[in-house]
Amino acid sequence: MQGKSKTKLGIGVVGCGNISMTYLRNAALFNEVELRACADISPDMAALRAGEYGIRALNVDALLADAEIDLVLNLTVPAAHFDISFSALSAGKHVFTEKPLATSASDGRRLVAEAAERGLLLGSAPDTFLGAAGRRARCLMDEGAIGRAVTGTAFMMGRGMEHWHPNPQFYYQPGGGPVFDMGPYYLTMLVNLLGPVARVMAMATRGQEERLITAEGPYRNTSFKVGTPTNILSLLEFRSGATVTFGASWDVFRHSHHPIELHGTEGSLRLPDPDTFGGTVSLSERGADWADFPSESELYGARNWPFAAPDRANYRMLGVADLSRALATGRKPRASGDLALHVLEIMEAILASGESRESVAVNATVDQPPLFQDDEAASLLA
Repeated sequence: MQGKSKTKLGIGVVGCGNISMTYLRNAALFNEVELRACADISPDMAALRAGEYGIRALNVDALLADAEIDLVLNLTVPAAHFDISFSALSAGKHVFTEKPLATSASDGRRLVAEAAERGLLLGSAPDTFLGAAGRRARCLMDEGAIGRAVTGTAFMMGRGMEHWHPNPQFYYQPGGGPVFDMGPYYLTMLVNLLGPVARVMAMATRGQEERLITAEGPYRNTSFKVGTPTNILSLLEFRSGATVTFGASWDVFRHSHHPIELHGTEGSLRLPDPDTFGGTVSLSERGADWADFPSESELYGARNWPFAAPDRANYRMLGVADLSRALATGRKPRASGDLALHVLEIMEAILASGESRESVAVNATVDQPPLFQDDEAASLLA
């Protein structure tokens, strides 16, 4: 078992499913965090991860009470995010949670308030906007490369989950769907680049009322009812005046939309999939040919995942490392609870507008995270 450092942020992981493997492996990349324990609803799963990474397997209550745990990394399913995060904050632990922050904005506000009242830091995925592509896009925007942003598009479209996930039912219930599952990546990137959203208008439908599971597993060839919209088109009005079309659908077999495009008074910017840390950012100045900015040789842009045959950049845990630095320097983490709450309020407004067919105001606001400079980004590495 690894030795414990008094100067590093002691991490306790709650939730030892598939996503935990990325966080657990990436923890070794960063110099101010240290894995110390893990817990899961399945003791066998916790024991497996503990053995793989040389940490202790505990039950959740024991982990929350453990004096060696400074921060709880909440990797549970979305329906459990609020309960685990609130319990961790109540136990005096800092928290970084997988997205979404909670399944309702009211619960998200309770988490932000609880952290503030206790003087604790609250962070939330996604931290992908801190990767090489996101940093490049933010630099170009801040430098005025496209002038004043006027309009844009963001599209997350695919077939859904039932063709690869052996137990996909929870993805299609309230708190899931393409907006809550994948929307945080796109909306967080947009808020990082354009600032907060003021109002949304949306239309939402279900492509199918029932879904057939074709993935291998115990539920193969069984059907389940869909409980949330799976096809949403929305218009986002930003406080800056920019308007962006955001589409999220699990009813699309194939498409040719770029993940994100932004168009301004001086040019256009094209971004790769915000679910990853790398990819190519492209800039067209006043209608000129696209100039490409690949990220494979840039910090947090190199392909490192899957481990055996890397084809993408995946540095999940970067947001936790930035939170650790924020704790040491007295600033707010970039992937903050406030940012995640604003994104949660946007998502909730999209679904509310899709149901009412009327525009919905997003009353709360948030500051854009400060630019993640390369020198600071590099200083987090071990």
